[in-house]
Order: sequence, then C-alpha cells, then structure tokens
Amino acid sequence: MREIDPKTTSRAKAFELWMKAAMPMVTMTKTFDITHLRRLAKRKGVKLNMLMCYAIVRAASEFREFYMLPVGDKLMEFDHLAINTIVRTADGGINTCDIPYSKDIHTFAADYLRITEEATRSTTDITLGDDYMVIGSSALTKCELDSVVNVYAGYWNNPFAVWGKYRKGWFRTTIPLSFQFHHTQMDGPISTGFLNRLQEVMNEIEY
Repeated sequence: MREIDPKTTSRAKAFELWMKAAMPMVTMTKTFDITHLRRLAKRKGVKLNMLMCYAIVRAASEFREFYMLPVGDKLMEFDHLAINTIVRTADGGINTCDIPYSKDIHTFAADYLRITEEATRSTTDITLGDDYMVIGSSALTKCELDSVVNVYAGYWNNPFAVWGKYRKGWFRTTIPLSFQFHHTQMDGPISTGFLNRLQEVMNEIEY
C-alpha cells in the first residue's frame, strides 16, 4: 500500500468532491443469473460461495479503480486484491477472513478452503495485511433478500458485496446482489461496468 497523488489519477475530481462528504458510499443492486455457477458447484462438488467470491474478485481485477482506495484523508494504491468472507466459528460466533485473488481458480479455491477452515477455529479474524485492497462480502443465505444497504462506519471504505438466498426457477437461478462502494474510488460508469462484467464472468467460469 502506498500513497498516490489523486491529481495523477482518474479519481482527481472525485477525490475533491467526495472525500469530505458526510455519506460518500453508494449502493447498487442488480439481479444476477447464477444458473451456470450453481450447476458448476453441483457438478464439481465445490462451494457456491467460493465461486461467487471468485467471480467478484476476478471481475474487479480488470478495473484499475479497485486497486485504489481512500484511507483516512489519503488515496492509497495497492498491488493485490483479496475478498473477505464471513464464517461461523466453532463456538457459534463469526470470524472474517481474507482470501487472496489468484486468476487460477484452483489456487483460489485451495486458499479459500484452507483459510475459511482456519477461520472457523481461530479466535480472531484472519487478514492479509496492507498489500491487499480487500472487497468485503457477506452471504446471507437463510433469506431471499431483495437488497442490502451496508452500514457506513466512516473508517472502512472498502467495496462490499452482499447477497441472500438464490431463487430457483424452471430454467434459471437468480440472485440479487447489493454492491456498495466509496464514491471517491469509482463512479457510476465504473461500478456499472463492473456489475456487467461480473455477470459475464459468472457465465464463463470453468473449474
């Protein structure tokens, strides 16, 4: 993680407009077709949540804005991406854990299984450190949610994706996903471009 001058980036105007805004977060919700992901998970015996996490961070990796993040009053740049997921602990609580992005899905899956298993036994969250821009995620699969607006704490400005229980139809399976981001990090064209690319990635993943 290193500080960069916003004036040398595409975020210069956004930095001036939104860094001091009282509520700089934006939430968008889009319904995704996860028919291919669900069939892939069943056919290969892998977790759907792992595939969702992989699809999100893989799509994000194609946008430079995801490698930048406002931290405090500065704009920081990162070399790597990761996605954070929430797991249940052995004592009934929860831990969060960061999964590093690897384009190779088998490497990502192995890290996902290892780190989430470790998190179930850990007494603390598992983080990767300052070299990673981390996308938050939460799978609330006990309820068919239409949308989620995440809490804005004012100090954790990372993008965040939340989804609920998928909806199975006769021919396709869908899931609404809420995506929250800091307006300094990206604007509407970037965020909607990411959401459109995410659907493409969901359709083309192979394992």
